[in-house]
Amino acid sequence: MIGALTGDMIGAPYEFDRGNKTKDFPLFSRNSGFTDDSVMTIAVAEALLDTLGQSDENITAALAASMQKWGRKYPDAGYGGMFIRWLYQKNPKPYGSFGNGSAMRVSSAGWLFEDIETTRHIAVLTASVTHSHKEGIKGAEAAASAIYLARTGSSKEQIRNYITDEFGYDLSRTCDEIRPEYHHVETCQETVPEAITAFLEGQDFEDVVRTAVSLGGDCDTLSCIAGSIAEAFYGIPDEIAAECRKRLPEDITAVLDRFNEQKNHP
Repeated sequence: MIGALTGDMIGAPYEFDRGNKTKDFPLFSRNSGFTDDSVMTIAVAEALLDTLGQSDENITAALAASMQKWGRKYPDAGYGGMFIRWLYQKNPKPYGSFGNGSAMRVSSAGWLFEDIETTRHIAVLTASVTHSHKEGIKGAEAAASAIYLARTGSSKEQIRNYITDEFGYDLSRTCDEIRPEYHHVETCQETVPEAITAFLEGQDFEDVVRTAVSLGGDCDTLSCIAGSIAEAFYGIPDEIAAECRKRLPEDITAVLDRFNEQKNHP
């Protein structure tokens, strides 16, 4: 899961097309900090850890409560307008979003469960509390599935085929083909395929994240999703993970540590 947080942090300075669409940039800078992608990733992870083995109803309630708690704790992390309103509702309801927020926060679901059917089911729950549109749900399912497949030994070609067959995403384009016209867009359908393509093309964790950032657009979310899959496939270099942790507050690293303990000793 730290791959998602690291990708978010590395991509954040270049969001809103502020980069120059190159892979040649400082991996970390003074502006490299966590955003709403990381806050919601932690919120979802905490809720899933708290409700392992429980009913869908309990999981859904915990997800909404955790997301509201963490969102209110970090109100300036960069949330979208509809999500901000949802954060402060007394009885929050899904609002039909197909934004890429459902896919950016789902990485823990890709790690915590022992079969892909459960992984996909939990991914749907994590999306549905807000992103109840079919594209919002699909984006979360696809991202979690890619993580699950990557961590359980599937090849990149197997991952590509599964995502294409199950979700219908076009993964035939290269990043060189995507990059020239790609722009800031916050939908699952125009973020998840691009993030997965960056993973498929990258040669190691760092190269995957650099490739995602080089596409431009909403690149903190692109690199968050791509980084989460890359960690599952390649692992993450110790020095990169350590630099990310240095830039996180203690309450976030506490959940990260708890998640790692559960992941390593289910």
